[in-house]
Amino acid sequence: MSVEQIITEKLTAALSPSHLEVINESHNHHVPPNSETHFKVIITSSEFEGKRLIGRHRAVNEALAEEFARGLHALSMHTYTPQEWLVETDVPVSPKCKG
Repeated sequence: MSVEQIITEKLTAALSPSHLEVINESHNHHVPPNSETHFKVIITSSEFEGKRLIGRHRAVNEALAEEFARGLHALSMHTYTPQEWLVETDVPVSPKCKG
């Protein structure tokens, strides 16, 4: 199973998202071809209601602790409540870091 699939399964199980995008951005970084080390997650969950940004990020990090231990190097997180997602029009674009 790919790291992308594992991230999707674990976040789905832990946070029951109403919207989830897991994007492998490893190709934007200086890593070997076909790497799975850098990801962007766009996630909407009612679990984020009443939580500040750091609490939301902690919840995602806790769900993916094993993946970080296994070599997941970077995770860009964009976390929203369902209400916030209704009005969100612009998810930030990730920078091209490849040198």
